[in-house]
Amino acid sequence: MKRILIIDDEEDLCVLMRAYLQPLQFDVHLAFTLRDGLQKARELSPDILFLDNNLPDGLGWDTVGQLRALLPHSKINLMSAFTHPPQELENIPSVKFLEKPISLSTLKSFL
Repeated sequence: MKRILIIDDEEDLCVLMRAYLQPLQFDVHLAFTLRDGLQKARELSPDILFLDNNLPDGLGWDTVGQLRALLPHSKINLMSAFTHPPQELENIPSVKFLEKPISLSTLKSFL
């Protein structure tokens, strides 16, 4: 079973994503702060990571380099309703951008 970690302070979105992904046989974990998300990433080594940018304790996208080093085989999906990723993040093959609001059909294509 593949493991997914969602790091986003929008708790309702996280719960909805988990409710959609669990029946698809994913082991889904949630973090609502960057600090908690980084700790869970270390503990869980998720196969897929959904990472919001604007978190209460920092900018998630600033940690992409750290996450790539920590999780070299994980897919990282950057999420935001307000901005697109910097160009240097667009050129990393295992990093993709997901624009909010998220539809279920779009979400499925990022797994």
